[in-house]
Amino acid sequence: MKKVTLSFVTMIGLVFSANAQKTIVDIAVGSADHTTLVAAVKAADLVATLQSAGPFTVFAPNNAAFAKLPAGTVAYLLKPENKATLAKVLTYHVVAGKFLAADVLKAISSSNGNLTLKTVSGGSLSVSIRDGKVILKDEKGGVSTVLVTDLVAGNGVIHGIDSVVLPN
Repeated sequence: MKKVTLSFVTMIGLVFSANAQKTIVDIAVGSADHTTLVAAVKAADLVATLQSAGPFTVFAPNNAAFAKLPAGTVAYLLKPENKATLAKVLTYHVVAGKFLAADVLKAISSSNGNLTLKTVSGGSLSVSIRDGKVILKDEKGGVSTVLVTDLVAGNGVIHGIDSVVLPN
């Protein structure tokens, strides 16, 4: 039995190590739930940035999150002439530094239940806990719930969210 347990632990370590070698972009590209996000990152020419050393924490909206936006919004943002606006929206989902879920929870607790994160775009996200879930509140009052945490990459970490957050 010990051999099986050690083999299983070794396999988990190898999987974690393999993900640690991948970049944030590599992990997103490998996710069927983030195809819209990947298309947007490519359209905004942010692939090289999100493959750089970082580290970054990315709050990654899933496909369903983009589908919640008003009709035509994604198509509008993906047009070449709207690249700057798209880049601002996407970089609003990125924080400099690597913040695992435990780090975020600790920071929320240390901030009396409401943490403010400065995004790469220069905006702010308010982070709190509601009904046991981590909630992001954007500058326009929109709310997103963190669904998936700690997708660790070599240059940071991804946390999946259920809504697109928007800067002012």
